[in-house]
Amino acid sequence: MRRGPGCAYVDPHDRELGQRSVDWTLAHTSQGSKEFMRGLPFVLRFDVGGVPVRLVHGSPRKVNEYLFEDKPASLYERLARAEEARVPVFGHTHKPWVHEHGGVLFVNCGSVGKPKDGDPRGAFAILLPVGDTVEVEIARVAHDAEAVARAVRDAGLPEEFAEELLLAA
Repeated sequence: MRRGPGCAYVDPHDRELGQRSVDWTLAHTSQGSKEFMRGLPFVLRFDVGGVPVRLVHGSPRKVNEYLFEDKPASLYERLARAEEARVPVFGHTHKPWVHEHGGVLFVNCGSVGKPKDGDPRGAFAILLPVGDTVEVEIARVAHDAEAVARAVRDAGLPEEFAEELLLAA
């Protein structure tokens, strides 16, 4: 069975690259690692200073939904009305941003690898309790992107994968 990457690729070339990534990952991931990952939850819930936080991959609605910063505010207002947590945190787009809509603080934490915002450093969110709210800092960490790109090439993956790691490096 051929399993797609679960991403909404519009361009056929991007769809093919996504499939190659999935195929390579499935072929190079141990059975034990696959079983471990199957056991992981799709959602994590916890409080930061008494403020409910929910971590998901794509969006509060769907694991592979892209929530880009430039989506209409009306989308985020709808999501805010349905959101149980005051701070949903997600990634999937690999582009970090933070915005408040309808009393809900939406946090795209970015990604530690495969940046898509022109900054090769890993991005992640730090959530800090401040009174009855949460303050969010998008932090960056440098890594040896050249070495990672070499490893990608050595693994026989498409050159484009290596190049993406070096954006703005």
